[in-house]
This record gives sequence, structure tokens and C-alpha cells, in this order.
Amino acid sequence: MQQQQQQRRMFTAAFLALVFILAAVTTTEAGKKEKPEKKAKKSDCGEWQWSVCVPTSGDCGLGTREGTRTGAECKQTTKTQKCKIPCNWKKQFGAECKYQFQAWGECDLNTALKTRTGNLKRALHNADCQKTVTISKPCGKLTKPKPQESKKKKKEGKKQEKMLD
Repeated sequence: MQQQQQQRRMFTAAFLALVFILAAVTTTEAGKKEKPEKKAKKSDCGEWQWSVCVPTSGDCGLGTREGTRTGAECKQTTKTQKCKIPCNWKKQFGAECKYQFQAWGECDLNTALKTRTGNLKRALHNADCQKTVTISKPCGKLTKPKPQESKKKKKEGKKQEKMLD
């Protein structure tokens, strides 16, 4: 019986402590004044303008780019940023421009070149890329088709020569 009374007292004490804590927290929050929102500073700093990515070594891989912005009260007007040029992109159209190319066209017999066009797929860091590009390459070895009749005639001629011999 004494054990039950002791447990009730403990429960009552814990309950009163909880009520006291909740009352204190509510009073504290009610006493706080709402802070006016900070006004956004109007900056006269311009947008960052980034140079092209310059690889550390070679013509692709990790490198850096320089950023600049204008403004009389700007704390920072230049900064350097790490960048990466993918090594499998066509560099002749800008190392930061990725194109999706169509299949190669037929060989132009006058120029001995075949061409294909590519549409811009992705540009890194807002790079200035052409929307479509065209590339050309040599057709390779051009062979003139030989008429089949001449081969048959040659074979027949050789057979006749063998028979005569």
C-alpha cells in the first residue's frame, strides 16, 4: 500500500512539473516580440560574367574559369571557380557545347566530302553556343563500280583459252 502511495506522489509530482514547464514555455514565447523582417539590401552589383573554362593541362579535364561583376559597393568583383571540360565533346564547336549529331549524309562526289548536322543538346555554364552546327569529313576511298558483264566476259575468255590449249 505504501508503495502505491509513493508511486501516486511521484506521478503527481511529475505531472505538476510538466504543467509548470509548459506554462513557462508558453509565457516565454508570448513575451517575445516579433522581429520585423530584414529589408533586402538593394545591391548595385551586376550579374557574374564567367569566362570560358581553361583546362589545367591538355584540352580537356579539370580547369578554372574567372568571374567578374561590376558595382561600386560590391565586396567582391572577381573570383575564380573550378570547372571541368568533358573529354568526349567535340572541341571545334566550343568545349562547353554538347551537340546531338545526325547520321552522316551521302558522299558528295564533287567535293569528296560527307556532312552531318548537330543540334545543341547542352551548354555548360551558360556558354554561348550555336543552335546547330555542320561538320564534314572525307568520304574515304571511292571505288568506281565495275560492270559485271566485263568480269563474265573475262572469265569466259580465259575458259576458252584453256580449252584451246
